Amino acid sequence: MNTSGHAAADVRDDAAGLRLTPFRGLRYVPERVGSLAAVTSPPYDVVVRPDGLLHLESADPHNIVRLILPQAITAGTRHRKAAVTLDRWLADGVLAPDPEPALYVYEQHGDGILQRGLIGALQLSAPAEGVVLPHEDVMPHVVEDRAALMRTTAANLEPLLLTYVGADEDGANTVIEHTVRREPLLSTTTEDGFHHRLWSVTDPAELATVAAALSHHQALIADGHHRWATYLRLREEHPSPGPWNYGLVLLIDTARYPLRVRAIHRLLNRLPVSEAIAALDGSFRVRRIDGPLPTALEALMAATTDGNAFLLAGDGHFHLVDRPDPALLDRTIRTDRPEAWRTLDATVLHSTLLEHVWHIPDAPEDISYIHDTAAAVAQAERHGGTAVLMHPVREEVVRDLARQGVTMPRKSTSFGPKPATGLVLRSLALD
Repeated sequence: MNTSGHAAADVRDDAAGLRLTPFRGLRYVPERVGSLAAVTSPPYDVVVRPDGLLHLESADPHNIVRLILPQAITAGTRHRKAAVTLDRWLADGVLAPDPEPALYVYEQHGDGILQRGLIGALQLSAPAEGVVLPHEDVMPHVVEDRAALMRTTAANLEPLLLTYVGADEDGANTVIEHTVRREPLLSTTTEDGFHHRLWSVTDPAELATVAAALSHHQALIADGHHRWATYLRLREEHPSPGPWNYGLVLLIDTARYPLRVRAIHRLLNRLPVSEAIAALDGSFRVRRIDGPLPTALEALMAATTDGNAFLLAGDGHFHLVDRPDPALLDRTIRTDRPEAWRTLDATVLHSTLLEHVWHIPDAPEDISYIHDTAAAVAQAERHGGTAVLMHPVREEVVRDLARQGVTMPRKSTSFGPKPATGLVLRSLALD
């Protein structure tokens, strides 16, 4: 996809497109917390545990991480703890619902990025309808965990990040640009330096303009595949029309506000670097890269222009792995997928390296998925494992594969910036 602002709009021929509906947002009462920044969190799967989790819990006793990642011995106890905490915060006035249903304009600004979009309750559609396009596989145990949490709390605690490609004159963007001239409902700056602002849209004419603009569009899941799968599972459990037919999302027009695409790295918890390198003999080229992490990442980027490449770390050094044996790839990668899928780094990593070379099962105790590059290296060094550092895939490749109905290996991409969790929640009891 061309992200210069001149991309072709993803318009559908029929009117069975996106239906983003207003809801009564549940928000923190500023007077009841230390600061809005102190109660926010990255999405649940970006929080680095245990360090990041402890940091967030200590930032404020009401930090949203106590709802999205509650801590207890058993899963059932964790989920009940989150529900009890949510009920207590509502009773104590820490969280309160807005007076009327609204769509919310959300703005993030920092690190050279200005991003604006709409938060609302999206009517769920079946995968076959092609309204919302996933591009990654999901892990069943994560879906089960998120489903149990949503079921127990009866709430959508953080929005998915969806993208679409709008037309040059898009009514939704017109409403957004008009709304941001007003005084926001909230404004805060999180510790990563990003500025966040939120406005509500309640005017019937503006809501109708947004609905008309989105009704012919499809969206790509940029972040939140497990939560989307959770929404669909819970809708199946509640087939009657009602609040379970909708899910909380942030929708971004990437023709106007392009996202950044970063890689998600793998931490192989039980595989030392020395063993990983030894197993590659004869099937990949391995070179040690001297210098700090930025130098190693530059070498990785250069290597990916010629084919599949990875960085291994965890023994105090960086090792560039590239030039796979073509015969090995032919033998280990399925042939019934498009060439763009067969040549993905994530495909080669999972199909060739993890399954056939290293014999690593795709289980939580064996593989951790970490967004932050330095954190992946640090954890590998601390625990004696191997960090596999990836180079990001281009957004147009992701979208093209999704439109073909082809899913990438799980945790292949990280679109950002991601919405801060905790600025607006959706309670299904209010819908």
